[in-house]
Amino acid sequence: MPDAIEARDLTKVFGHTTAVDRVSFSVRQGEIFGFLGPNGAGKTTTTRMLTGVIPPDGGTATVLGYDMRTDPVQAKQRFGVVPETANAYTDLTAWQNLMLMGELYGLGRAHAAERASELLGVLGLLERKDQKVQAYSKGMKQRLILAMALLHEPELLFLDEPTSGLDVQSTHLILDLLRTLNQAGTTIFLTTHNMEEANRLCDRVGIIRAGQLVALDAPERLKAAIDRFHRIEVSFDREVSAGGLAALEVVHTIAREGDKWLMTVEDTDAAIQALAALAREHGAAIVALNTLAPSLDEAFLRLTGEGTS
Repeated sequence: MPDAIEARDLTKVFGHTTAVDRVSFSVRQGEIFGFLGPNGAGKTTTTRMLTGVIPPDGGTATVLGYDMRTDPVQAKQRFGVVPETANAYTDLTAWQNLMLMGELYGLGRAHAAERASELLGVLGLLERKDQKVQAYSKGMKQRLILAMALLHEPELLFLDEPTSGLDVQSTHLILDLLRTLNQAGTTIFLTTHNMEEANRLCDRVGIIRAGQLVALDAPERLKAAIDRFHRIEVSFDREVSAGGLAALEVVHTIAREGDKWLMTVEDTDAAIQALAALAREHGAAIVALNTLAPSLDEAFLRLTGEGTS
């Protein structure tokens, strides 16, 4: 099965600034792909090239098998876009916006109305469908934009910071719908600053820094890759000496924190087995054991150089 998105050496220059510098990656059919990076890293510029809003100055972008330089219209008919800033017509009602989108995508009136009612219901906007969008909150506007992007049942969905600054209700509605869409087969390309959101949603994430892709992997593997050593926190129901723990070959460093031991290890599985064996030798039971892998936040900060001096 061909990839949903294939970027090869994508480059974009604005004046003397290279906003995107030979970025290459692919997005598999049916996955949720997270595209992360600090402000100004090139996320939105890359997305705009992938969606045909701006042309690249170098490289190629192939979306759903179409070259975005030569066949953008065919590709756009099969994907949807949710920009960071809501772009609905504020002097129209939600229903009028959706019917307009239906006309643009060539949907029959009856089919467009059926889809609009379904999406507005799922997104909690059906009772407000005849209200002008100018009276909507930011969260309501973003939910409407998502409905507009999904009206023609796209097989690929681009979302640029879809939950940025939204209320809790809107955030949950959007994330729940994204999971449902993905389970039904929709491929999702998501740019976000929310590390926890990316960790929960994405099959793989790419991290861009200063226009260059610095990492690409599954969130858990990406977190594990930033540190050779993992941390383990363990406590026993009776005293186990520091000497006994330090003698374990798998333990790199050890420290006491209250009633817990905190240690760093290179092989988590081997360390857990060694701790269980040590507990048996001392006639002790393990009360609590936690593996403290790096968070995606830590991976992001380490790879983008943020938070470092």
